[in-house]
Amino acid sequence: MYESYYKLSGKPFQLNPDPAFFFGSRGHRRAMAYLEYGLHQNEGFIVITGEIGAGKTTLVRSLLQQLDSSKVVAAQLVSTQIDADDILRLVAAAFGVPSKNLDKAGLLLALETFLVSVTAAGKRALLVVDEAQNLTPRAVEELRMLSNFQLEDHALLQSFLIGQPEFRDIMQSPEMQQLRQRVIASYHLGPLDVEETKAYIEHRLKHVGWTPDSPSFSADAFEDIYRASGGIPRRVNTLCDRLLLAGFLAEKLALTAAEVGEVVAEMKEEHRSGRNTATARLITPVRSASTGTDAAPDLAKLITDPEVAAQFAQLSANFDASRIEARLTHLEHTLSAVITLMNQLVAASSDTGPDEVAK
Repeated sequence: MYESYYKLSGKPFQLNPDPAFFFGSRGHRRAMAYLEYGLHQNEGFIVITGEIGAGKTTLVRSLLQQLDSSKVVAAQLVSTQIDADDILRLVAAAFGVPSKNLDKAGLLLALETFLVSVTAAGKRALLVVDEAQNLTPRAVEELRMLSNFQLEDHALLQSFLIGQPEFRDIMQSPEMQQLRQRVIASYHLGPLDVEETKAYIEHRLKHVGWTPDSPSFSADAFEDIYRASGGIPRRVNTLCDRLLLAGFLAEKLALTAAEVGEVVAEMKEEHRSGRNTATARLITPVRSASTGTDAAPDLAKLITDPEVAAQFAQLSANFDASRIEARLTHLEHTLSAVITLMNQLVAASSDTGPDEVAK
């Protein structure tokens, strides 16, 4: 919406991980060095952890994009509470190994045969497991067993485990002792500092054709963005995207700490209203006949069938009004932005006049 106003060729602060926007902060360069070192070693496990939104997935995708497909056969797996019964089939599917109707022994044989063929062809097999903190201990053990596959003295499979900070604690548990012995390098990706946050914002803007005067950011704007986001790239993206939208709606080319503060306050209010006042907003008050005051109706008391009343009470207990309210708030802001834009277009058309519009 704001791209044309600021003469940008695309959206600079999208939330989807895109290796084209990879920013090499000190932490990200160091994490990349660990991954590249692991590739050079061609064995064992490399573990990379970091906060939600720290840029782990973008880091991995950037690495995979650089790999020579004639030398490395890579597969990526996103873990979502995967247990041992599923992990091997998902690994097989990620590498394109047929596994239908195979029992565990047959599946292991199929995977080993595939990995041997990759090594025999002069290539290396790499498995990247994202969201590794969701793996069960039994699933991790299956991955460790896969690392035992060898052809003579060459390991057939190498794995990168990418996860949130809690995966570091999981790794220290007694049942992970054998896996820890296979980890050849581990790194925790921290947040950006204030200078890196400024450089990160400018990097993403320049990638879509930004010139510093459209929009311009004051020094205190960068500092406030850092403080509000904690230097977490995804939070920076969310805040900056809203900041540019607010600047567009207000027709501002210069963005300062004042604009940042307004957007931060707006986002906090949305969060608070979605969490604390959702039920109050969603339930329409009814006038009490006895007191004359507003009162929320207790619908469960209006249901005479005990079984139906119990089911209704259970549904009410599980009802998550905050999620619905948050989505409604988002839709309200989107609609408001669209209406404002339409009004601006109508006003511009009226100022131009019918003869000039025809031209």
